[in-house]
Amino acid sequence: MKTLLIALALCFASASSLMAELTLPHFFSDHMVLQRERPAAIWGKAAPNADIKVSFKGETVTTKSDANGAWKIEIATGMADATGAELTIQANDEKRVIRDVLVGEVWFASGQSNMFFPMNRVKAYEEMISKTNLPAIRTFSAPLVTATEPQDDIEGEWTAASPETIPGYSAVAFFFTKHLHEELEIPIGMIKSAWGGKPVETFTSRAALNTHPGTKKMVDALLQADAGYDQTKAQAAYETRLDQWEAALAEAKKLPAAERKKLPKKPQPPKRPLDTEGRPGVLFDSMIYPFAGYTMRGAIWYQGEGNAKPGAVPYDETLPLMINDWRERWDDDFSFYYAQLANYKPVATEPGNNDPWPLLQDRMRLVLDTTPKTGMAIINDIGDAKDIHPKNKHDVGKRLALWALAKDYGQDITYSGPLYQSSNNVKGAIEVTFDQVGSGLRVRDGKELQRFEIAGEDKVWHWATAKITNEDTVIVMNSKVEFPVAVRYAWAANPEGANLVNSEGLPASVFRTDDWDDVEEKIDPAVAKAAEVRRALAVEIKALGARLKALEPKAEEARELLKKRQEMLKEFKATAPAAK
Repeated sequence: MKTLLIALALCFASASSLMAELTLPHFFSDHMVLQRERPAAIWGKAAPNADIKVSFKGETVTTKSDANGAWKIEIATGMADATGAELTIQANDEKRVIRDVLVGEVWFASGQSNMFFPMNRVKAYEEMISKTNLPAIRTFSAPLVTATEPQDDIEGEWTAASPETIPGYSAVAFFFTKHLHEELEIPIGMIKSAWGGKPVETFTSRAALNTHPGTKKMVDALLQADAGYDQTKAQAAYETRLDQWEAALAEAKKLPAAERKKLPKKPQPPKRPLDTEGRPGVLFDSMIYPFAGYTMRGAIWYQGEGNAKPGAVPYDETLPLMINDWRERWDDDFSFYYAQLANYKPVATEPGNNDPWPLLQDRMRLVLDTTPKTGMAIINDIGDAKDIHPKNKHDVGKRLALWALAKDYGQDITYSGPLYQSSNNVKGAIEVTFDQVGSGLRVRDGKELQRFEIAGEDKVWHWATAKITNEDTVIVMNSKVEFPVAVRYAWAANPEGANLVNSEGLPASVFRTDDWDDVEEKIDPAVAKAAEVRRALAVEIKALGARLKALEPKAEEARELLKKRQEMLKEFKATAPAAK
């Protein structure tokens, strides 16, 4: 009898689990924030053809799931409300209750490490964190995950801003939400989905990337690499590298600490190319697609470091490609505001700098003219020459918020630093006109304007004398350039001394009036391929060297490895680029 009762109980439990078909993405959960004054989309899965009913604050809407159990519905949210309410979702006889739901403004934060950068990495923020308790600011932080195809869900939970949770929040995203909350006095929800060191292409769908010749090549290369991927061979190669690394580590430990050389990083387990972070479309599938359709006001973005390199597909083409891809997925022309790259690297002291960093910064500026409802926070005054992760994230978040306050919330404010508008020749000089000057252009430090460059048809750049001649104009000249044709400003990765600002103290963006191609380093495909071969040889030579250290010099294996290493060294030297 006891056995029968246990069997029946297990049957009922099994039947109950089969009936429990209602599932929701993790971001539809307790403490979430719904976008105010718009129908908010809610979706999930249930039994096929189930009756779905969603209720919130006196509103009820119904639909039916499709033959696969998928359903999506919209429900009115009303005015902003900081009092937590219940969102009820029912599928046939099964019900889910999501508690403490606020209504306010919802934003999405993405990008690479400077967006991921958490509050607890800045010691100066410790006291503020300890005293900050803002329950009307909520954040959903996505984990770092990859996927080979678009995902319907991603783990995570909503948390309210408190001394316990803020340390892990994205610093840029937190200061953005905090400034909006202080100005609007309503709840702000932020979804953060960012991963350090990753290019813009990985956050864009492969379908969108295939529409551009430059990015399609990346997708084709990825698919080719994935088709030729052999997990068994990759695992064997990994284990060999790991053995070599462990042998080198063991040998290093035998030496006094002062004599130990820096070891290479521990090898990482192999990953299928289509499941490797940073590859085209991979993070879109895993960390962007799950949120597509979540009703929100807009997105903020801090990325570009991963694309600031010679030969990259122009950023004023790749970023709009991603923005439009996201907007299509959301079926919403939402606002999109991004941070221009900060100043970085050693200070450039000569004009005519060809670093790809200012080129990418300028291409970010061009996106403002080509892609509607975009905005750019200029931050070339708060970077760090030695750190690609500047600590001042407060000003980045606030400057992004200024765009939102002006464009989305109707505040009559100066929301950007000076932006290049036009130029014209005036008697041996060039007059440059700016937009976003506030009540007039200023010099930040009271000195002469610096970092303006001027050139004639010979394309030779000279430092220029520049003076503010009107509230929105600057005259630029150099006596050595009798007939000037082009001007640049702050054209360097680290344009120390650049001091043109507006009346609000916001810095002017880098710009150029020319379209000369001397700012782009041309890459010979044959040279690039040879460099790739040399890099691969160098890795193998280093690995063999580490292995040799772990063997007895007279051992047969050691002699074979030494011979192989000498052959590789010979090939490595033979493929060295010719001296110029």
